[in-house]
Amino acid sequence: MKQCWRWFGPDDPIALRDLHQVGVEGIVTALHQFPPGVLWSGAAIDERQQELKAAGFRWDVVESLPVSEAIKTQGPDMAPHVDAYCESLHALAARDITTVCYNFMPILDWTRTDLRAPQPHGGTAMAFDLVDFAVFDIHILERAGAAESYPEALLETVSERNATLTDAEKLRLCNNITAGLPGANDTWSLEDVRALLATYQGITAERLRANLIDFLSEVTPTAQALGMRLCCHPDDPPFSLLGLPRVMSDSDDYAAVLEAVDLPANGATLCTGSLGVARDFDGAAFVRRHGSRIHFAHLRNTRRITGSDTDTPDFFEAPHLEGDTDMVATVAALMAEQHRRRDAGRRDWQIPMRPDHGQELLGDLGGHSTPGYPLIGRMRGLAELRGIMAACA
Repeated sequence: MKQCWRWFGPDDPIALRDLHQVGVEGIVTALHQFPPGVLWSGAAIDERQQELKAAGFRWDVVESLPVSEAIKTQGPDMAPHVDAYCESLHALAARDITTVCYNFMPILDWTRTDLRAPQPHGGTAMAFDLVDFAVFDIHILERAGAAESYPEALLETVSERNATLTDAEKLRLCNNITAGLPGANDTWSLEDVRALLATYQGITAERLRANLIDFLSEVTPTAQALGMRLCCHPDDPPFSLLGLPRVMSDSDDYAAVLEAVDLPANGATLCTGSLGVARDFDGAAFVRRHGSRIHFAHLRNTRRITGSDTDTPDFFEAPHLEGDTDMVATVAALMAEQHRRRDAGRRDWQIPMRPDHGQELLGDLGGHSTPGYPLIGRMRGLAELRGIMAACA
């Protein structure tokens, strides 16, 4: 697999030139200055591409070309936003950038309640705690009917936790959930979240999946004609938050969407960390089922916390080989898929991957590292994954 690295642009604290020392072969990036629904200009794409070229890299994967809330809900601005999406695909393809990752998560992108949870070894990791999320949902956001989304037995604990948090701790929790995510194209205030929630009234999981399929029916033929690959990232975490539906949370969800728009350009981003939060996830089985349509891989690991709710578990970002997902078996399956593609003569036989997320270790510590995207933690992960790939070559 091609060993890539996510880089957030000129404001990323990690310099591009230093990534050669890490053994990085390609870059995953995006134009985060453009909000969802807006056309990516050719000039802006050229500027980023030239910046990468000057540092000795190419732009291998767009992560992400975001799908607007108007598209997800089929709101009034849907049509011009879809047009802008297709025009952006044309602009990218004209510059030989052909792999585009996106997601279809309602309102919130990947969600954690703690961006720097202390670990026994002295480092930190991102974590999700259902009680803390419920404090945000019920007591900070004050979503109507929020308490009904949680087990009744949990509500007393939620109330007690809320009573112990200081105003500063509540603000930090709120920021972690709504505004603390690196590289996000949307940063929401509480008022924004409340307004957006109103646009999802009456949108069931069935309706949201239909909206995703409608979107793909519009954009995938364009991508196919341009020789591009679209790859949908799974829900993170893979269960409902804020009472909103999730439609890309397991292997069956992917089957439904890939079959509904059955073109090679319509594909998957395999994120072992997102899907791996579910107790029945089998990474190797996912690859065997959907391998021909996997266009991009995020390789990271999570560990469910013992004693938490089985359907909506607490979890933390584990070292890449120490979580609940069997990373060795998953990587072996991906390498086998590459061998099949190469034998079949596919031009896109090599799957771009990146070591997703990572614990903050050693020099990462001190608050200067981008949460989830530290240098040393990802270096450790890439080294471990590189070893598996070498063994399976």
